[in-house]
Amino acid sequence: MSFSVYDASAPIFVQSLGNMRAWLDKTGTVPETELLAARLAPDMHPLARQFQMASDAAKGAVARLAGLAPPPMADTEASFAELKERIDRTIAFINSVDPALVAEGAARDIALKFPNGMGYRFTGAAFLTSFALPNFFFHATTAYAILRANGVAVGKGDFLMHLGLPEAM
Repeated sequence: MSFSVYDASAPIFVQSLGNMRAWLDKTGTVPETELLAARLAPDMHPLARQFQMASDAAKGAVARLAGLAPPPMADTEASFAELKERIDRTIAFINSVDPALVAEGAARDIALKFPNGMGYRFTGAAFLTSFALPNFFFHATTAYAILRANGVAVGKGDFLMHLGLPEAM
């Protein structure tokens, strides 16, 4: 059995986005508006934007690997419910993409162009391992850290909750 670019992308994004969605259910009594605007440092994006950027990173990676355009999302989420709905739409998109198309993307030429005119060129495999996964996990980890720093009871188990409970060995 071979391990493909699909195996290293779509399932990882779906699992982690599902974890992120669940973190929003653990916010307890911390005010939603306070959390959505919270950030780790003055020059970093707030929590809501971290969720949006993780969503963009995941759907963009799968779309680029498959040779598709990612579905647009307006970045207007202003509540936990809206962020959860965005995660649901992102997961639905990822799950709708043919795994064979994503797997074929390993050798695809992928160019990322930033608004300032700069960018990078990759093969699909290099794009996934050098940019897409690190970028996604940067935003996921930052969202987790913002929640944790603001009193939300999340721990390492929440970051890895897709694994379920460990078994006795």
